[in-house]
Amino acid sequence: MFTMEYDIRIGDYRIGALDSLTIKKSVESLADTAVIVMPAMYINQTLDVESRLKEGNEAEIAIGYGNDLVTEFKGYLKDISTDDNKITLELEDDIYLFRKEVSDKEYKNITVKGLLSAIAKETDSTFTIECDYDFTYDKYVVKDATGYDVLKKVQDETKANIYLKDSVLHVHPQYSEIANDEAVVYDFSVNVEKSDLKWKSADERKYFIEVEGVKPDGSRITATAGKQGGDKRSIKVYGVSDVESLKKRAQEELSLVVYTGFEGSITGWLVPFCEPAYKIKITDKDYPDKTGVYYVVSTETKFSRQGGERHITIGKKIG
Repeated sequence: MFTMEYDIRIGDYRIGALDSLTIKKSVESLADTAVIVMPAMYINQTLDVESRLKEGNEAEIAIGYGNDLVTEFKGYLKDISTDDNKITLELEDDIYLFRKEVSDKEYKNITVKGLLSAIAKETDSTFTIECDYDFTYDKYVVKDATGYDVLKKVQDETKANIYLKDSVLHVHPQYSEIANDEAVVYDFSVNVEKSDLKWKSADERKYFIEVEGVKPDGSRITATAGKQGGDKRSIKVYGVSDVESLKKRAQEELSLVVYTGFEGSITGWLVPFCEPAYKIKITDKDYPDKTGVYYVVSTETKFSRQGGERHITIGKKIG
């Protein structure tokens, strides 16, 4: 039988008593997060955690079976709270470093890369940017905002995958980057605990995408993709009057939802390791014709002394 082991360090403090751990990662969320729940007392002694930790402490989490631990999360302590004899620690990945106020400013005719390059430099002069997202704002106003606020608004409008790694801010369209070379295999007869996957053909996925650009003067333009009568998705983008940018945004949204293959999620265990932007191969010996490779949109990993599991939500089929 496998024993559940962990190594969790925050600042110079190592977590000794753990009730539960939840790690959430998604290409659709700006920050990956981890929530650690600890008992307020351990072996009849109060755990003096709050005096030993402070917001902004660096954190690293490794979990696994026996001595085979895998680093699942790196980031910073965002919040400490106590309630019902529990201590809860909330962590955020490196995007936490953008939670600094930036100067009020009005940018005109600026690309996503130009805007976020300016924000990255103002947040930390060592940050650089790698961006292959082609999108232009006629006007973008920053007021009473942090760098995090700006990143969040840009991601909400563009649906870009935005993350900070080794002092490089990455901004990429979803599916443009695959994080692993060889697909992780999930076989229903081997390592899938449960599933809510549903199979649909592209013809069954009827969507109508409307992207509305709001010009600086308040007037509006729209671009659409898909078929009228399908499920409608509306997206609003401020400070944009470039019709081609809006058309591209509409087509990108449509490509995410129209394909032939599975949709939904599967749940496995800690092994194999998997995270967003990975490609996974889903196979079922009873339905070999439905074998396919999919892009991972999000994962939620739960861990305790009783066991561990990873809930994986897939995006469109990519192979």
